[in-house]
Amino acid sequence: MSARRQALLLLAPAALTLLVLFAVPQALMFEASLGRRSAYGGIVHEWSLANYARALEPLYLGIFARSVGLAALTTALCLALAWPVAWWIAFRVPQRHKSALLVLLVLPFWTSFLVRMYAWIVLLRTEGVINAALAAVGLPAFDLLYNDLAVLIGQVYGELPFMALPLYASMEKLDRRLLEAAADLGASPLRRLREVALPLTLPGIAAGGVLVFIPSLGAYLAPDLLGGAKGVYVGNLVQAQFAVARDAPFGAALSFVLALLVLVAVAAARRPLAAARAL
Repeated sequence: MSARRQALLLLAPAALTLLVLFAVPQALMFEASLGRRSAYGGIVHEWSLANYARALEPLYLGIFARSVGLAALTTALCLALAWPVAWWIAFRVPQRHKSALLVLLVLPFWTSFLVRMYAWIVLLRTEGVINAALAAVGLPAFDLLYNDLAVLIGQVYGELPFMALPLYASMEKLDRRLLEAAADLGASPLRRLREVALPLTLPGIAAGGVLVFIPSLGAYLAPDLLGGAKGVYVGNLVQAQFAVARDAPFGAALSFVLALLVLVAVAAARRPLAAARAL
């Protein structure tokens, strides 16, 4: 048996799995998105782009923009918080302690995301832990729950490890002699950070950005539990079309528009990766 045939046989199970569990459902969803809702919530298979035209109406474009804004802000905050942590673990922590700190980074994944969001409800609600602590020192209570700030807090908390781990992996590969050479040539710490460290960690930044931005773009749990009914994001909108409005064709069309935004985000992330390889 030739090497090419052996490779095809080894790839066959994965290809079959992708075909059955991804390609076929996606094709069925796309076909449904071209139909229309029946009077009883079913699908009338009439090929039309009406659902996509509806998805581009100002009301829904505003929801998409709101979701993109949440994802972008979540990504930026995760980068700002995770970069110093990853740098500290990579360059300041002794080798024998790094494994323990990395375990602490992934420790939240050992608990259900749903349970962690309910924990934030306990912290942020009017009678919650934070407002109780403020009241104990004589400060007034704040409206911390069921608003965009609560959603952002939940998203940053949930996605932060996805940014920290790629950054750490990128920094571990960084040649420390380059930083030492820049220091010997008189570069200040800020300049070494800006002109040496940041360009060389672009692969980690890009990978972490994709891992944070894409889940945040279609986030459902944090907006639903922490945002309440005051703010609608695209993940909640898609869920409502399937489960509440029973308009599966429109929900499928919204899903494909969201998938297009994800593809645009992935394509944008390839540029910093290509730039980093060129260095």
